[in-house]
Amino acid sequence: MIKYEIRKLKINEIPLLEDFLYEAISQRGEENILSKKIINEPKLKIYIENFGKSDDYCLFDIEGKVVGAVWCRIFSGEIKGFGYIDEQTPEFAISLYKDYRNMGIGTSLMKNMLKLLKEQGYKKTSLAVQKDNYAVEMYEKVGFKVEKELDEEYLMICKL
Repeated sequence: MIKYEIRKLKINEIPLLEDFLYEAISQRGEENILSKKIINEPKLKIYIENFGKSDDYCLFDIEGKVVGAVWCRIFSGEIKGFGYIDEQTPEFAISLYKDYRNMGIGTSLMKNMLKLLKEQGYKKTSLAVQKDNYAVEMYEKVGFKVEKELDEEYLMICKL
């Protein structure tokens, strides 16, 4: 059994969000793997750029090292997140290294973040996920519901 602790992000760990943003990108198959440089595209970079503002929240999971992260941001600039609802709704991002997936860690991270957001007074949160991503089931299990079906993605909302 893996021992883990969920805790808040430390300032010196912010650079780790680059790794987790890349891990969060849904890549189909082992061929044609996207370069890590893709996280520098504006539509992805907004998830981590200048992280640490008052409406940025992040929890890490550790087992002697950081193995996963869940973080939320509110987008109000020109570029919006894939799961953008409005300027009052934080958008979720979650990622675990491959060796730590399907162990219940992601579910635990998400439940803890939902609790934190509720404690902070938010009424709902959102995310976007590719329709064929296995995580859709986990998102539904913790309370997210499909709000809108797009070509390749679901826009999901969880009322807090």
